Amino acid sequence: MSEKDVAEFTSSEAITVAPDKERESPPDQKSRNPLRNYLDARKKKQVITEEEFQFLTVRQLMWHKFRRNRMAVFSVVVLVFLYLITIFADFVSPAYFRTADTEFAWATPQRPRFRDVETGEWSLRPFVYPIQGERNMLTFKREYTEDRSTRDYIYFFVHGDPYKLLGLFETDVHLFGTESGKLFLMGADQRGRDLFSRIIYGGRVSLTIGFLGVFISVVLGSVIGAISGYRGGTFDMVTQRVIELLRAFPTLPLWMALAAAIPVTWSPEAVYAGIVVVLAFLGWTGLAREVRGKVLSLKEQDFALYAESSGASSFRIVRRHMIPNLASHILVTATLAIPITILGESALSFLGLGVRPPMVSWGLLLSEAIKIQTISLYPWQLFPALFIWVAVMAFNFLGDGLRDMVDPFSR
Repeated sequence: MSEKDVAEFTSSEAITVAPDKERESPPDQKSRNPLRNYLDARKKKQVITEEEFQFLTVRQLMWHKFRRNRMAVFSVVVLVFLYLITIFADFVSPAYFRTADTEFAWATPQRPRFRDVETGEWSLRPFVYPIQGERNMLTFKREYTEDRSTRDYIYFFVHGDPYKLLGLFETDVHLFGTESGKLFLMGADQRGRDLFSRIIYGGRVSLTIGFLGVFISVVLGSVIGAISGYRGGTFDMVTQRVIELLRAFPTLPLWMALAAAIPVTWSPEAVYAGIVVVLAFLGWTGLAREVRGKVLSLKEQDFALYAESSGASSFRIVRRHMIPNLASHILVTATLAIPITILGESALSFLGLGVRPPMVSWGLLLSEAIKIQTISLYPWQLFPALFIWVAVMAFNFLGDGLRDMVDPFSR
């Protein structure tokens, strides 16, 4: 055997025979912790090598960048859940939001249980203890105690207050509830109305106002800003002076002044539309400024000059070339503007200048806790603030994730 053959044989043996510390562990050792193996596999899938990075499309890179932001993905799940329960609020809520019972005024929240406090027995079906209220003749406060001798079991798909599902189908089936029909998971207000049901219904107004208000702001800001940046001249000068005038006033006092101008004779639906217009009246100015600045740089690009030399009108260039190139920026700005609009509606309703009864919103529910005495005696009236906080934080995290997604080439 020649020296060359010996060298080849030695090298091949070195490849096939691995050191002891590099040998694969037996299958039984690998399967000892399946959860750890699953998490390691998930982590490896999210790592892109340089070679794979070169063959991914822009959309794949954007999706990978967004998926790596776990808070943004979790926020999407939270927002989808919030919008689903508010869309089907009639079905999800255990009672109709206007159903009142003064015998349960300021009722305390009922705690679902699986274990009986008295006997220690466990139950597979959750239950609550019925509550009974009595007036304390010393403090004149209505105090509630649990009747632990009986149980109110919580069932799915129970019959309760009649309603029209999505305004089309008449039914009285609710997602969950008790046979007695009295279930106060988050307590009751001063008229004995279930606070949890009112919060679910209130989400319809608070969450839809955020979308509608931002939609109007995005349309106005995108169109006006793009035309102002592309055309320039007198239109640009007048637009910028109007924006500076509107932004010179503090936002909340101007919102309050415009909301106070809504006539008291308007119907609740008309007041709702008026609040949407008021919130959108100032929201478009910031986006218009940003779009104008980007259009000033885009209109000097080759594609814009070629479209102009081809005889395309200014409106067509703005609609087909400018705004589509700014779509990612507009999307991120709109997502971050929705929580501001939700907070604006909540502030106006909290101060009594927003939506009016019989409509209900999170800010209007929170206005019942405007007194320190109410907060100290009935702290559960602050539950609407928790839903506002969750929605605002979810939109902010989603906006951060979209901001990273639109720049997929950054590491």
